Amino acid sequence: MPGMMDTILNLGLNEDVVEVLAEKSGNPRWAYDCYRRFIQMYSDVVMEVGKKYFEELIDEMKEKKGVTEDVDLNADDLKELARQFKAEYKEKIGLDFPTDPKEQLMGAIKAVFRSWDNPRANVYRRDNDIPYSWGTAVNVQMMAFGNMGETSGTGVAFTRDPATGEKTLNG
Repeated sequence: MPGMMDTILNLGLNEDVVEVLAEKSGNPRWAYDCYRRFIQMYSDVVMEVGKKYFEELIDEMKEKKGVTEDVDLNADDLKELARQFKAEYKEKIGLDFPTDPKEQLMGAIKAVFRSWDNPRANVYRRDNDIPYSWGTAVNVQMMAFGNMGETSGTGVAFTRDPATGEKTLNG
């Protein structure tokens, strides 16, 4: 059910990992962009803290810096946003943002299973005659980063056409 269930990207990031990622990639802006995206996505999907709180923080940062696009924020701006996002998480949840990758993974897995019952998934199953009893699985895979720069991108590919079932590369 592509796009119907929840996804959590960049799982496993924490303060230590993001520093290593920044150093090894030579691209701290990218590393902190991944981290702030992860905090926002995990907070929204796993802990059900609305995206709007984080979007407001991004808008405030852009206004403060006099820019209009997220891509115009630098590594220090994104590092500060990650700090603000974790503070927002703590304010809403009452706990520190999880830094243990295993704890993050278990929370993400539970959220994906929970999304089997979200309205998008329910409508998709109904429209495509997919029985609720079939259940779902959770995929855990290495990230392919689409935000590393001008030469990176991501997408989805299938070995069958999802609409017709025809055996052809589609994506």
